[in-house]
Amino acid sequence: MKKTIRELAVMAFATLIAAAAVFFFLIPSHAAVSSVSGLAIVLSNVIPLSVSAITMGLNIILLIAGFLFCGHDFGFKTVYTSVLLPVFIGMFEVLLPNYSSMTGDAALDVACYIFTVSIGLSILFNMNASSGGLDIVAKMMNRYLHMDLGRAMSLSGMVVALSSAFVYDKKTVVLSVLGTYLNGMVLDHFIFGQKIKRRVCIISKNKEEQIRDWILHTLKSGATIYQAQGAYDGVVRNEIITIVDKNEYQKLMQYVSKEDPEAFMTVYNVSDMRYVPKNGTLE
Repeated sequence: MKKTIRELAVMAFATLIAAAAVFFFLIPSHAAVSSVSGLAIVLSNVIPLSVSAITMGLNIILLIAGFLFCGHDFGFKTVYTSVLLPVFIGMFEVLLPNYSSMTGDAALDVACYIFTVSIGLSILFNMNASSGGLDIVAKMMNRYLHMDLGRAMSLSGMVVALSSAFVYDKKTVVLSVLGTYLNGMVLDHFIFGQKIKRRVCIISKNKEEQIRDWILHTLKSGATIYQAQGAYDGVVRNEIITIVDKNEYQKLMQYVSKEDPEAFMTVYNVSDMRYVPKNGTLE
């Protein structure tokens, strides 16, 4: 029970950050950056409702469409954040009815929005949640158009950005498109960049056992041994393969460089690791 309450509180806080980003930076810039809130900003020019009310309406429509066309894959967390986001935006609208812009410059507002909203969304992502909205559209496109989720998100975001052409000038349209592109890059950094690990492959002529023991007992990381045969001399040597995080990688490189400067190493970035249980189904 305490864990559930804590999760709800953290999700509410993350959603509050995203709502603050929309109210304080996105709305003043008039840019339609890759979100339902961005589309709501565009629609607020032709529909006599607040951005929060339009966002709520759009999220409800998308949730209903998601349940109808994609089943019950969204879960309580998506419903919770989809409803909470416009509620928080509405709260800011009531508390600060005459708010205009913190920076006085649309480009700076978009930059601040991208940075701020990425913090909130990364927290939600790490809790297996989302803010709903375009995520639902992307899932429908993935299911019925067999489109990759990342590409579906980018495409739906660009459609929202281009929708600003109906009500705003060229400068705002360009700002919306550039903001959508940069928002995707920053989100990748916040969400995926922090989880990247490194797969290090080491071949040492004389210190293989020493390096292996150091990885296991000092670095306290796992390792796998493969036999590798040189194509030129035909000599068979053991190749140590280990997966480490950023800090462990730095320690490993320092140790190997000191103990065996002639060791041959290759390094690969790893962004996803899965364990296959006995039943063969990925968890």
